[in-house]
Amino acid sequence: MSSPKLPLSNVRVGQRAAVANLEASGPMRRRLMDLGLTAGAQVECLHRSPWGDPAAYAIRGAVIALRDCDSAKISVIPLP
Repeated sequence: MSSPKLPLSNVRVGQRAAVANLEASGPMRRRLMDLGLTAGAQVECLHRSPWGDPAAYAIRGAVIALRDCDSAKISVIPLP
């Protein structure tokens, strides 16, 4: 049985997940990959703005901020 995939935008603060795949295309896909969001990379949601968008994520030793419309295009598998 495989773990359920969910969009990165649904990951709660303090929760970790592994990138399953990118659903973005074109320049946005390239940018996300350049930031280290590739299959298998571990991501942790560190903080959400008071209004919930954008959110800060730790990825490969860096902290990046993504808007929900962009992080929704990243499928992840929650980690324990």
